[in-house]
Amino acid sequence: MIKIIDISNRKNAVDILNIQIPSYKVEAEIIGSYEIPPLKDTVHTLQHCGETFSGYYENEILCGVISIKVDDDEVDIHRLIVHPNHFRKGIAQLLLNFIETKFEVETIKVATGSKNTPAVSFYKKNGIQNIKEFIVNEQLSLTFFEKKL
Repeated sequence: MIKIIDISNRKNAVDILNIQIPSYKVEAEIIGSYEIPPLKDTVHTLQHCGETFSGYYENEILCGVISIKVDDDEVDIHRLIVHPNHFRKGIAQLLLNFIETKFEVETIKVATGSKNTPAVSFYKKNGIQNIKEFIVNEQLSLTFFEKKL
């Protein structure tokens, strides 16, 4: 089941961090850089990030999260995370589908580490097109994607 998460509730923010940190550690290993901002998040930073969070729950346990910001006719995905214990169960797909159907917008935007092959493949498989790459430093580059609905 997918539902909107009240991020102002401290327990919810802790639950999200308990998925976010292990999930982004996997990405950090893949891309070869632990300097990704989500690894530095705290309950406080999550509660004040201005994003809308939705979560996938299995037997009342949070397994995956998507967070977005909506600006006019665009949805900007800031996080699409699944706890490593729940990889390859289709949870990321369910969360993306939820966003695509719940919000009446014209464009979806998202970015990920360029070396994060699983995420890059996932976005491409869903018709989200690579629009640019940005080199952060020698170890890290980001790929930006966009999909017109």
